[in-house]
Amino acid sequence: MGSDPTRRTFLRNSTVTAAALTSLASTRPAGAAAADSPEAVPYVCVTCGSQFTESSKPPDRCPVCEDERQYVNPDGQEWQTLEQIQATHKNTIKQEEEHLYSINTVPKYSIGQRAFLIQTPQGNVLWDCVSLIDDATIARIKELGGIAEIAISHPHYYTTMVEWSRAFGNVPVHIHEAERPWVMRPDPCIRFWKGETLKLRGGLDLVRTGGHFEGYQVLHWPAGAGGLGALMAGDQPQICMDPKQVSFMYSYPNFIPLNAPAIRHVVECLEPLAYDRIYGAFVVRGKGIIPTGGKEVVRRSADRYLKAIQS
Repeated sequence: MGSDPTRRTFLRNSTVTAAALTSLASTRPAGAAAADSPEAVPYVCVTCGSQFTESSKPPDRCPVCEDERQYVNPDGQEWQTLEQIQATHKNTIKQEEEHLYSINTVPKYSIGQRAFLIQTPQGNVLWDCVSLIDDATIARIKELGGIAEIAISHPHYYTTMVEWSRAFGNVPVHIHEAERPWVMRPDPCIRFWKGETLKLRGGLDLVRTGGHFEGYQVLHWPAGAGGLGALMAGDQPQICMDPKQVSFMYSYPNFIPLNAPAIRHVVECLEPLAYDRIYGAFVVRGKGIIPTGGKEVVRRSADRYLKAIQS
C-alpha cells in the first residue's frame, strides 16, 4: 500500500510533527477541560482519546483529530488528565469466550472502542486499548494473568498505551512502522515492526492489511472460537449493525469510502487466515461479534461493497 496524500502532508508539516512529538503548547485551547498544571502531565484528547507527551499546559492541537479520518469537536479541542477520567469512568471486564475478555469503559469515553485480553499459555496479550486504566482494572487483569504484550490495530486506539505498558512492567507495544508519525507519546516500550506479518506469543499473528491506515493491523487468534480461529478486527472489517455484514471505510465519522484497490488488498491479506469468528471494536454494532461464518461474511460483504462503488 503506498502512502496516501494525507500522510505525506502530515509528514511534511514540521509544525504538526513537532507538536506530536513534544506536545508543548503556548496557550490553553478554547474549551479545554483540564487546567494548566504546575507539573508536566500527559494530557489526553477527549475526542480521540490519544495521550500526549508530558507538558505543563494542554497541547494546542491534536494532529490525530485534525486528520480527515477523525474530527475536531465543533465546540473546540478539549483535554483531560488520566486522573480526571478515573474520577468519572470505570472499566467493565467481561468474559467473551474461554481465554478471551473484553474491556469496556463506562460511560462511553472518546471514540468508545473496547479492548481485549487474550490468555495464552505463554502469557497474555492485550489487543487494542482504551484511555482509562485504574487500580481496579490493573488488579482484575493481574488476577487473569497480567499482560505480556500489547498490540493495537491503528492510531485511533493508541490512547494511553504507554500507561498500560508501564502498569504491567513496561511490556512491549507492537505497532506497524508506517504508523510511527501518529504516536503522540513516544516511549521505549513501543516496538515498531516492518513487513506484512509479525508472530506474537501463544500462536497469535499480527497481519498488516492497510486500508483505513497504511499500517493498519489485525490480530489472528487461531485458538479462538473453539479452535476454529478468531479474527480480532478492530474496526476493519467493521461489523455492521446487522452482524451478517461488515464494511470498510477510509473514515468512519466523515463517511469517506475506502477505494477498490485497498478493499481488495484487505481481503487478500485476510484470505489465508483460518477464522470462523470476528470480534469488532464496538459492542453496539451487532453486539460486536460475528459468532460464526465470519470469513464468508467478509468475502460476501467485500463483493457487495465493490459492486456498489464501481457501478
